[in-house]
Amino acid sequence: MENEKYLRDISEIKQMMDRSSRFISLSGLAGVFAGCYALIGAVIARNILSEHDLDYNSSLNPEITTELFLVAIAVLVLALGTAIYLTTQKAKRNDQKIWDSTTKRLVINFFAPLFSGGIFCLVLLQYGLAGLIAPSMLIFYGLALIHGSKYTFGDLKSLGYSNLILGLIATQFPGYGIYFWAVGFGVFHIIYGVWMYNKYDRKSA
Repeated sequence: MENEKYLRDISEIKQMMDRSSRFISLSGLAGVFAGCYALIGAVIARNILSEHDLDYNSSLNPEITTELFLVAIAVLVLALGTAIYLTTQKAKRNDQKIWDSTTKRLVINFFAPLFSGGIFCLVLLQYGLAGLIAPSMLIFYGLALIHGSKYTFGDLKSLGYSNLILGLIATQFPGYGIYFWAVGFGVFHIIYGVWMYNKYDRKSA
């Protein structure tokens, strides 16, 4: 009996340490929705290019660039909005704080590479290197996930490395960037989201 109590106390202490050092309220369903939004956005972007008889390597005029930019912003807003809502709901169910020092560290470590990548992609667009934008987005997003995983579920690191490797491969196929983008931000997110939901969310539902 004493041994069982001792093990139970150790387990509770470990859970408390995890909660204090890691943000564990991320929702797996948020990843699934983000992946779906990304696939829809990729289809819309592909249709925009097809209407103007262009591919991802073509020079883009300001009008087409604006349309593609609006599609990307819409995907980002929907993904972030859904993630915030579902994560907030999960935190409430588990009686956890949604914003604390751990969350701040997660946000800083995640958005520092992501913001740098966004600036770099704008520079690529400035110099007419549109074919390298999608690979760069995947690479910097992968780095953001890897850095952020230190303050949340370690499983996030696997998604980060997957996108990082995919982005490096995509640099050799610039004309197919939008398809690599769809796989990285769409398919990978859906697979990861389902995995996370089955592994973590069902236990807390």
